[in-house]
Amino acid sequence: MKDRLIIILSVLTVIFFIAAIGSCGSVRREKIAKDREMATRLDLEENAGKLESQVAGLSQQLEQEKAAHETTRKALSQEQILNQNLKEELEKVSELKKALEEDLKEALIKGKSPRSKR
Repeated sequence: MKDRLIIILSVLTVIFFIAAIGSCGSVRREKIAKDREMATRLDLEENAGKLESQVAGLSQQLEQEKAAHETTRKALSQEQILNQNLKEELEKVSELKKALEEDLKEALIKGKSPRSKR
């Protein structure tokens, strides 16, 4: 009976030993998976921080570009107004030139008439 009890206890001890080894292997695999996940999270957080700083830099650059664009747009608008004024002035000068040419022609025609009579 003692032999039987020793055999049963030995078998149970071996079973528990195998279960303990299996449990240790399972814990080790879980720890490795947890470490990988932690490393991945740290990398992602680091990348997120870098991206946030890049986004902030790009936002600042965008604001500067918007301000420069607005300044350029205002300058262009002023130049367009100036060009329009110059065109109007040129039209007025052209009309005056035509009027002066007509007056000159009339004066020449009138000036030739009395000379030819003399």
